[in-house]
Amino acid sequence: MSSKGIYSALSGAMAQNTRLDTIANNIANVNTPGFKKDKQLFREYLTAAEKAPEVIVVPRVTASLESFYDLQGGDRGYVDLNGTATDFTQGGLKATGNSLDIAIEGKGFFEVLTPQGVRYTRNGALTIDTEGRLITKGGFLVLADGSAQADPSSRAIKVDSINLTITPNGEIFRGPDRIGKLSLVEASGKDALRKIGQSLYGLREDIGAEMVVSNDNQVHQGYLETSNVNVIQEMTEMIEASRAFEANQKAIKAYDQIDEKLVNEVPVLG
Repeated sequence: MSSKGIYSALSGAMAQNTRLDTIANNIANVNTPGFKKDKQLFREYLTAAEKAPEVIVVPRVTASLESFYDLQGGDRGYVDLNGTATDFTQGGLKATGNSLDIAIEGKGFFEVLTPQGVRYTRNGALTIDTEGRLITKGGFLVLADGSAQADPSSRAIKVDSINLTITPNGEIFRGPDRIGKLSLVEASGKDALRKIGQSLYGLREDIGAEMVVSNDNQVHQGYLETSNVNVIQEMTEMIEASRAFEANQKAIKAYDQIDEKLVNEVPVLG
């Protein structure tokens, strides 16, 4: 009988372990420009939801061994992972004095070109490649605005020099000459973006969302957006998750001891 409860305790321990991994990743990226913290989501999984109502016979008599088994596992529940949610709250702006550092104030993302196609980032720590093109520190081309149907590589921004002026609406000037305008986009639906590493995001295709031009932004040259991770809050949540993990471990041990006593000490009635 105790084995029913051990699955709930085990799933709880595994859930808290996953939560600890997520918190640790947040803390590790506290100094990553434009990083957005994640939060692990959980839900209660009820075995009853997987069974037809006529299969589950709820006893209406005094509790007994027979009535216990009549439930057909319908009372069993455990913790189930329900994905990870990203908090896109605006991070602070940190002055760097570097003309190639740019920060977005608003909901927008920079479009960049990777070997896998166009991706999106808020990490504005940029540099210039050997061909004089504006790229991210990861080596991905930063794209100018333009037709989505055009070859993305044709929208590369050639700057040649660090002596640039970037206006609040994303226009880039070298002296009096306008070079182009940064492509700033945002997702049309909530939770439409997924993290793919290296401060990049991809568009989730399973929910039918798309990226649209984002005009409600301000670009700040000489600044970087800081991570929105609050270290104190994350450390507090880490302590909570650690204690919950330990509590589940104790429950597992208790259930195991009960099973051991049932096997070795409780006599079998014949």
